[in-house]
Amino acid sequence: MTLTLPDAALAELTALVRSGDLIVLSGAGISTESGIPDYRGPSGAFQRNHTPMTYQAFTRDPAARRRYWARSFLGWRMISAAAPNDGHRAVARLESCGLVRRVITQNVDGLHQAGGAQDVVELHGSLDRVICLDCGELSDRIELDDRLRAANPGFGGPVDEATVNPDGDVDLPEEQLDGFAVVDCIGCGGVLKPDVVFFGENVPKERVADCTATIERAGGLLVLGSSLTVYSGRRFVVQAAKAGIPVGIVNQGPTRGDDHASVRVDAPLGPTLTALAAAAAP
Repeated sequence: MTLTLPDAALAELTALVRSGDLIVLSGAGISTESGIPDYRGPSGAFQRNHTPMTYQAFTRDPAARRRYWARSFLGWRMISAAAPNDGHRAVARLESCGLVRRVITQNVDGLHQAGGAQDVVELHGSLDRVICLDCGELSDRIELDDRLRAANPGFGGPVDEATVNPDGDVDLPEEQLDGFAVVDCIGCGGVLKPDVVFFGENVPKERVADCTATIERAGGLLVLGSSLTVYSGRRFVVQAAKAGIPVGIVNQGPTRGDDHASVRVDAPLGPTLTALAAAAAP
């Protein structure tokens, strides 16, 4: 897919990027072209009345925890197989040219790193890691997947892409979840959780502080594929605007940060960022 941006929009975006010391704040919209749906887009999870897992339900309700792991066991197939798209590669190119200093992503899919970006802060964690809520031990998701396969032979089947959510959770009827066996921490027998920030859970304070310090030193902030509905990301747009740091937003559909943007483009991420990288990168 090719895209021709209006000259004025491309010029404004290019000027913002060329100013240097740019921080990218990305959301689920940058990964939709890799086959991972977002929450609030036209075909997103919230359009299907999907209710994401909350931290409170996961930690307090064994049935909810079993339901999550059964669905995530299937959703992980799609998330782990997803490949970076032109948008991820364009961001990496801008970083390699020294124009983007850091990427702060709200995504948990690891596609920025797979696309070549080096300095990436995963604001909401990553699905490829698992943490024990009792002893704090981190482990690899692949290891857990092997254990879940062994504990649930024959469970599941082909996954419809339309049922997979950005957090790797798959919409499945309750009757398909019967008998799914959850496994515990090998070291202490504690409760395992994906190393991601669930709805209702706070982003670790030290991670927020790190990102806040990054924005303080930024020459500009470029928001990519985020509606900025969730405060964990929107706070950085508000911070930048208050500090007089220029904010650019590229997203399909309106965002809650539009009033703070000095340049706003409503267009597909992949072709837009490809055009931007071609215009801005030396």
